[in-house]
Amino acid sequence: MQEMFKLIPADSKAKTMLAHIEKEAGTSINLCYQCGKCTAGCPVAGFMDYPPRQVIRLLQLDMLEEALSAESIWLCATCETCSARCPREVDITSLMDAIRREALVQGKNKNSKVALFNKSFLNWVKRGGKTFEAGLLMQFNFLSKQPFNDVDKGLPMIKRGKIAYLPDKIKDHAAIKNIFERAEKLGRE
Repeated sequence: MQEMFKLIPADSKAKTMLAHIEKEAGTSINLCYQCGKCTAGCPVAGFMDYPPRQVIRLLQLDMLEEALSAESIWLCATCETCSARCPREVDITSLMDAIRREALVQGKNKNSKVALFNKSFLNWVKRGGKTFEAGLLMQFNFLSKQPFNDVDKGLPMIKRGKIAYLPDKIKDHAAIKNIFERAEKLGRE
C-alpha cells in the first residue's frame, strides 16, 4: 500500500526550483494530462517507485521533494520512448535528466545504488575514455559497501575473455577529458 501524502501549497522556493527544472528541460509539466502512454511504453517502469506519469504528477502537485528523492530518476534509461509517445510532446526524458541534475546539486540519493553505479561508470569513462568493467564493479561494490558482491563471477569472466583485467584507454583521451571539463564548467554556471 502506498503511503499517503499531505498536499500543501508550494512555497516560492519550490516554485522557483520547478520553473528552473522546466526551463532546463525545455518543456512544461502543465501540458501533461496524465494519459499514461509514457509509462505504458517505458521499459523500466516496472522497476520504478514512480513511473514516468507519476513523476510528472508529483511535479504538477508541487511534490518536488518526493520527485527529487525518487529512485525512478536514477533508473530512467533515457531511451526517449516516453517522450516519443507523448501526445502533448512533453519531453519527459529531459525532465528526468533535469530532476536528476537537481537531485545531485542538492545531494539527494547520494547512497542510491543506481546513483553510485552512475558515479562509478562516469569515473571510469573520465579516466580512460571508456568503461573498465572490472574496475567499475570493484568501485561500485566498494561505494555501496558490498565489497565481495559477485566476486566469484569476476575470474571466470576474465578467463573467458568477457571482461578485461586491465583498463584500456582510447586514442583521443584528451577529447573525453575536454568534454568532462566543459560539463563541470557548465554545472558551476
